[in-house]
Amino acid sequence: MLFNKILIANRGEIAVRIIRAARELGIKTVAIYTKDDVSALHVILSDEAYRISSYINMDEIVDVALKAKADAIHPGYGFLAENPVFASKVVKEGIVFIGPEPEAIVLAGNKLESKKSAIKADVPVIPGSLKPISSVKEAEKIAEELGYPVLLKAVGGGGGIGMRMVRNREELQEYFGLAQQEAYKAFAIPDIYIEKYIDKPRHIEVQILADNYGNVIHLFERECSIQRRFQKLIEEAPSKALMWDERLEIANDAIRLAEKIGYTNAGTVEFLYKNGKHYFIEINARLQVEHGVTEMVTGVDIVKAQIRIAADKPLNLGQGQISIKGWAIEVRINAEDPLRNFAPSPGKIIKYHEPGGFGVRVDSGVYEGYTIPQLFNPLISKLIVWGENRREAIERLRRALTEYIIEGVRTTTPLYKKIVEDMDFIEGNIHTKYLDEKLPKFISELSIEERRRIIAASLALKMRKTKVKKSLSQIRYEEYKVLSGLNSWKLSTLYSDNVY
Repeated sequence: MLFNKILIANRGEIAVRIIRAARELGIKTVAIYTKDDVSALHVILSDEAYRISSYINMDEIVDVALKAKADAIHPGYGFLAENPVFASKVVKEGIVFIGPEPEAIVLAGNKLESKKSAIKADVPVIPGSLKPISSVKEAEKIAEELGYPVLLKAVGGGGGIGMRMVRNREELQEYFGLAQQEAYKAFAIPDIYIEKYIDKPRHIEVQILADNYGNVIHLFERECSIQRRFQKLIEEAPSKALMWDERLEIANDAIRLAEKIGYTNAGTVEFLYKNGKHYFIEINARLQVEHGVTEMVTGVDIVKAQIRIAADKPLNLGQGQISIKGWAIEVRINAEDPLRNFAPSPGKIIKYHEPGGFGVRVDSGVYEGYTIPQLFNPLISKLIVWGENRREAIERLRRALTEYIIEGVRTTTPLYKKIVEDMDFIEGNIHTKYLDEKLPKFISELSIEERRRIIAASLALKMRKTKVKKSLSQIRYEEYKVLSGLNSWKLSTLYSDNVY
């Protein structure tokens, strides 16, 4: 027996994902929810559910776990997943924390300390300071030694918060204080350090699993280069950039670092890659949003592996049993409006249909009729596809995107439809600045299509109101082209201001 009951300290699609894995292992699940999530899917699917005031109220969550007699807590990602204080509170109460030890979370959360550990493990790092920078004057000296441009980074966190690219001394003087403020607001630590800025690298990360008996394996790499403001949007496995010797080298570096710090459970070691060289950037001491693409190409259920490791079971896999089969790509479907600078688009989903077929997976936390709250991460679902090779995976993704129907809120789906048609993406010519370079073109095309939809919807509405049947010759050719490509439900819903 692994556990009798697990409390999931999260919400949305990741809570649903954990519930499904636990159920397949014969484990009961306890959900928590706030007033905004009363009708959430994870609440509906769980065996028990308890209302709380906040997803970051540590004491309240631990009290619920004790009340529900949960054996373990899975934090998912975000919220308290990388909070060592929460992990310590859980363990102190005799409850198992499904994740790394609190000490490992502390180390991974301090970017400078994890960088020092990488150096000790003989893992290449980006040139830069190895201690916090206390003043602009000190920052100027280091920046001149490294050579501009440089990157200001927060010691206590990641996700792009507190991160500023600096091209010259004037920008350094302007951004240093701002970066400190952002870091303190987000992580309660104002410390900043400096690294050499690498222009247009690829973002490569290695998935690792480590048990309590010294066994560490990797599940190869994922590429997460398509980002917006340092936030990943599209991930794939494997990476088209790596040759096999490079793939093995970067994976072995990840294992060596994990062994050096005594890491346990699931984690991700992240690197930047350019011109045949890779550089360590950070450790993510948790389950990643994009873990599904690795599962699709390796056949390993990472969430189940987490649970088994937390139950003090040894890994049931050896490195020689892990291989890559095919190609997987994931897109994050967010309730955001690309045409309005990715503004959040909360609201009620009035129509919802997920794509299907061979090689298509949707990890979702919503359903038709569900209202997306305004307070939380805008992630609706993750659309993941698998193919025998990268080209087939792209073709399958293209097909799946056309089948995915989400009405009532705007989403990032139209943007992904543009990306999968872009030749640079198709050929794998991507890097961390890919979307910065391509977005103006994509947005311009989407804006034109939006105007055509509005025209088509207006014409359809006018024709219904007047009940006048017009011949095709009476409708301008361009308008007819738009109308002919839309069916009735699209015409009726696209007329609404909040529907794509």
